[in-house]
Amino acid sequence: MEVQNVTIIREIILIGFIFEPILEIILFMVFLLIYLVTVLGNALIIALFCTNHRLQTPMYFFLSNLSAIEIFMTTSVMPKMLANLLSERKTISFAGCFTQSYFYFFMGSTEFILFAAMSFDRYMAICYPLRYPILVTGKVSVKIVIGSWIGGFLSVFLSTVLKARLTYCRHVINHFFCDSAPLLHLACQDVTMIELVDFLVSLILLLGSLSFTATSYIYIISTIVKIQSVEGRKKAFGTCASHFTVVSMGYGISIFVYVRPSQSDSMSLNKALAIFSGILTPFLNPFIFSLRNEQMKEVLRDVLGWMKITALASLSPMQPARSGAANYISWAAAVFFCAGVFWGWSSGGEWLAGIV
Repeated sequence: MEVQNVTIIREIILIGFIFEPILEIILFMVFLLIYLVTVLGNALIIALFCTNHRLQTPMYFFLSNLSAIEIFMTTSVMPKMLANLLSERKTISFAGCFTQSYFYFFMGSTEFILFAAMSFDRYMAICYPLRYPILVTGKVSVKIVIGSWIGGFLSVFLSTVLKARLTYCRHVINHFFCDSAPLLHLACQDVTMIELVDFLVSLILLLGSLSFTATSYIYIISTIVKIQSVEGRKKAFGTCASHFTVVSMGYGISIFVYVRPSQSDSMSLNKALAIFSGILTPFLNPFIFSLRNEQMKEVLRDVLGWMKITALASLSPMQPARSGAANYISWAAAVFFCAGVFWGWSSGGEWLAGIV
């Protein structure tokens, strides 16, 4: 029997982006800005939902969960990518790589299930407006969201277990994060079965949720066109336009990248599409949902007006001095929080891997 010498891989090189140092610094600044806007924009949507009674409805509950998913998904990838842009050694630990990959696809899978749940919510609200408050209650919404998170967790669990049982003899990934296909390329064994499992899971998850979403929107559109009032049609379309825009972007790219039996070709193209789906789409989502949703815009205007009044009041000579100190403390806490999030995830999940 022939015995092979297998080196234990402890560190993985992420090729990512290879440019001149000045270009990498520019990319770092651009992606850092995108990341901060993504986190703060989605956190703002969550904060508005939690603090404003007008937004505490099932639709905005789903939206706030979508924003949380976007924060977690981008945070699982971008801090390590940013750190590598400024580092000569573009590496990640083997355990950190698996952790990063798992959380990225866990969040992505949960997002697509949540897309289907959001389309069901809009279907019930528009097609059955009188029964909607009775059928889609707060408890039902919570159960749907919990089911989405559990479904996302289970959808990537089997593939992760199979990948963890493989033997790896290569340590270079042609990507800026530990994507599924590049990670499989590091294995010394035949990965056809695991590629098939990934393909079937992606097929069921993406096409299944897409079919459910498309069917819901067919009924929604057929109901909207029957509304005689122009203002009524405009309002109904307005509640669905932002969701439909985000769904179109998410499904289009993910189906092209992941619903293929083999993903070994066109790694450069996959990297470009991963930037769009995993970085730019979460970045655009807060703008899409805030600029195309009238109720969200009203709440934002109220919040900005309140902030303006508060700022003017803090400048008043009658205002106690401690208000200014409180503002500085709040800003300092926010800065330290963002810095802590960035530092905690800059290892690409290595700190979490060390715990588990």
